[in-house]
Amino acid sequence: MTKNRESDGTANVSPTDAHERRAAKPVICYATSSLPPFDVNFYHTARVSATRTVLLEIPPREARCFVVPEGCFFRISCQHGSQVGDLNLWQRDDLSEHFFSGKTRQLHATHLTTGDRLWSNMPYLRPIATITDDSLSWYGWDDDGAGIHDVIGTRCDPYTHNRLHGENYHHCCHSNLTRALADKRGISQKDAETHIHDVLNVFMCTGFTKDSHQYFMKASPARKGDYIEFFAETDLLGALSACPGGDCSSTHSSDDAQCYPLTVEVFTPEKQSLDTWQPFQRSEYIAK
Repeated sequence: MTKNRESDGTANVSPTDAHERRAAKPVICYATSSLPPFDVNFYHTARVSATRTVLLEIPPREARCFVVPEGCFFRISCQHGSQVGDLNLWQRDDLSEHFFSGKTRQLHATHLTTGDRLWSNMPYLRPIATITDDSLSWYGWDDDGAGIHDVIGTRCDPYTHNRLHGENYHHCCHSNLTRALADKRGISQKDAETHIHDVLNVFMCTGFTKDSHQYFMKASPARKGDYIEFFAETDLLGALSACPGGDCSSTHSSDDAQCYPLTVEVFTPEKQSLDTWQPFQRSEYIAK
């Protein structure tokens, strides 16, 4: 008869080969060498020919929607002060296809920068945007293990805030994004909320503590003029919230932090610079 380890009190005792088990070599889950490479020359040439066609400012503790036609660039920047933003992206004509932070994290990293792509959810699973420039790419990883532009957090939301603090706060990024999408699409907030998804935390500096491995945030290194820029690989509808946490150096989901507007610009390249560009197609997988 097999002995029950829980009943004899040995369930949490380290085995004699514990060191060997922990020493197993890590294996990258997804080798991405078969994916189309980041074509620096193409994106650079297209961007040089582009002119600004949209300028939008996102007020502090609010969100706004914006449209980016495929083949155009869009830039998010801090023009007024250090400020974190929460970004949602959808295929412009089909809200069921949207940014998928989890798969993006698996294919690239916990924090994104130039050359990384933002992937859409299943069953579509394709790059819908490519990061083409990032003024904070110098930051890398700091001594706390933190990086910039994370896809490990979700977005501050009123439900978690209420659970933790027993109060209602209406300008969490989740709420801001919901209202912005409802206004843009002319739908109810209840319907809009079903389309709000996990975000790219633009300019946010985050990581996991080395002892307890808890998610943490620290002051964003972004300063006036810092930016991150993307290329729209399909027609996009974006929503960006200027987080109520400001630079996230102390708090979020409150009116305590100093917050600044965020700026969104769309740049349209000359048509001939896109002659060699082919949009990514949706996944060809066919379920049985």
